[in-house]
Amino acid sequence: MDAGSTAEASKRVFATPLALYRVLRRLWAADTASPSGAWALANPARNHCSVTSLLVQDHFGGALLKTRTSGGTHFYNVIDGTKWDLTVSQFAEPIPYEDLPATRDEALGDCSVAKYELLAGRLTAAMG
Repeated sequence: MDAGSTAEASKRVFATPLALYRVLRRLWAADTASPSGAWALANPARNHCSVTSLLVQDHFGGALLKTRTSGGTHFYNVIDGTKWDLTVSQFAEPIPYEDLPATRDEALGDCSVAKYELLAGRLTAAMG
């Protein structure tokens, strides 16, 4: 199955990015966070922005965006003109969205291919 087919099939499973979020928030863990050491169960979205933004793009298309925060680069998505940041809950205060274009390579460089594949695999398993 090619990436386009995967995205189309996923749209039937997840009607919206919010529906995808509801599954991902149960799958986030230390071994899928970047870096792993700062992750905490009390804040499951923490350090999952890059890997999550990649999965959102896999399932809904759109573009990757980034912004600078005090903790480093933060990744999120824009889909059909609407901004989606599924990991914004990791922040204690509002972040300055600069909406800078980002690439998949940048996001993968932030998280690692191994963490992306691990979370993508968990998501596939959760989809049943």
